Amino acid sequence: MSMKKIRLEIIGLSYSQTQSGAYALVLAEVEGNRRLPIIIGSPEAQSIAIELEKMTPTRPLTHDLFKSFAEAFTIEVKEVIIYNLVEGIFFAKLICVKGEDEVEIDSRTSDAIALATRFDCPIYTYEFILSSAGIILEETEMGEVGPAEPAEAETVSSGEGGKKGFSASSEEELKEMLKDAIEKEDYERASKIRDELNGRKKSN
Repeated sequence: MSMKKIRLEIIGLSYSQTQSGAYALVLAEVEGNRRLPIIIGSPEAQSIAIELEKMTPTRPLTHDLFKSFAEAFTIEVKEVIIYNLVEGIFFAKLICVKGEDEVEIDSRTSDAIALATRFDCPIYTYEFILSSAGIILEETEMGEVGPAEPAEAETVSSGEGGKKGFSASSEEELKEMLKDAIEKEDYERASKIRDELNGRKKSN
């Protein structure tokens, strides 16, 4: 008996309210209104944010290296499945394909999702996981984050701390700061500057 897979999409990345230095990655079921928040570490959060925002790091990050490595040997990651939840820890696997062969590889959920963004492959889970760990969020709570604007959610729980420093800067200064942050591989700061720039475009 195979369990029905439920497709998820990434809708937000925000500072974790419960664990300092951690992030809440919010996944949503594509055909439903449940959200699956997963607490992940800062490096994985940055790696996911970089790919979602199409920033180019100066040197390949670990997940970029994995993708290049897989492509060099013509291996494709076809899908990611969050297949279990034990004592609050999510278990994930990569479904990898090379020619006719299909192989499942165990992975931390944060790494699996960072790779899903790079291989542009679907993320799935099962009903028993969504029914035990999923929450139904009102749209306004997430700040109405669309799938194309993952970084918008970062400001939801971070207060105004990140934004205040940028509001006084001109657009040119912000672009310079963004370039500098990317060069220094400070992607957290880069995504905040990007938010400020995007916010100005919308209000213009």
